[in-house]
Amino acid sequence: MKPEANFLPLLGAFFTGYLMQQRGASPHTIASYRDTFRLLASFAGKKRKLQPSKLQVESLDAPLILAFLDDLEKERGNSPRTRNCRLAAIHSFFAFVARQEPILGAVAQRVLAIQGKRCVKHTIDYLTRPEMEALLGAPDGTTWSGCRDRTILTLALETGLRVSELVALKCQDLVFGVGAHVKCTGKGRKARCVPLRKETAAAMRKWLTVRKGVETDVLFPNARGKPLTRDGVEYLLSKHASTARKACSSLKNKRVSPHVLRHSTAMSMLEGGVDCSVIALWLGHEALESTHAYLHASLELKERALATASPLEVPLGRYHPSDPLLTFLESLGNGC
Repeated sequence: MKPEANFLPLLGAFFTGYLMQQRGASPHTIASYRDTFRLLASFAGKKRKLQPSKLQVESLDAPLILAFLDDLEKERGNSPRTRNCRLAAIHSFFAFVARQEPILGAVAQRVLAIQGKRCVKHTIDYLTRPEMEALLGAPDGTTWSGCRDRTILTLALETGLRVSELVALKCQDLVFGVGAHVKCTGKGRKARCVPLRKETAAAMRKWLTVRKGVETDVLFPNARGKPLTRDGVEYLLSKHASTARKACSSLKNKRVSPHVLRHSTAMSMLEGGVDCSVIALWLGHEALESTHAYLHASLELKERALATASPLEVPLGRYHPSDPLLTFLESLGNGC
């Protein structure tokens, strides 16, 4: 076996043979990994004074990977969270390398030993009920685009669908009648059905009438009839959020994004008494722990907990049940 292994063929086998064929990775994962290795190959080529296609795997040792990660933060201004995402892609590649080329096991293990960087976990942003109502009232429902935008916002706030799930919906994914629901395919290609209220189902019926499409058509097209993109949803949301801020002052200091709408759905359910496990199923989370962020963000739940706790100046006591005879006599009342 050769003492050196070229980076290019191993990277090609990683993408085509492993990620695409064996793992069946989503286009989003492929795109994220592609961008990571495009940046890494350019950085390593400059450091090693080689064309990226001439790089050897041994050239991508742990010190160079660490220098690349530092460059992402210092020169490109990436956050620690983005840095950790890039590192996860690199870890996946070197785990593949260790299996394919055992002679490179030592190089791979040193790279795999690089730890992710700790970062501050902020509380999530979400909209309150008045803010959601102001946002839903912003689009002009008398126009085609306004009707579409209001329908998108209504569906997003009720179902908590990801923006990728929203833009991928077809007309046939709406099911009406008893048990009306919307069918979607989420992260990890997991299909799920999310029920719809009667009012939301009626709004969906109205939109289909305005939409005038066949079952296989995309549910939310743009003005040219093409599928609405993620950027398109972010643009229309930004536009209507600006309008809503004029009617609701609390929105002025809030960032409104498609994912904030998803968080708003979860927070509305949580504060309504819905169990976290149900919220996780509703949103299509992989693990129940994903909903813990909503528990941390809910000030109302914390206030309820505070109300049940005794103030420090009140002495602790033990509950003593009253005597059954006295309880009976007290229940008779004062009238005789």
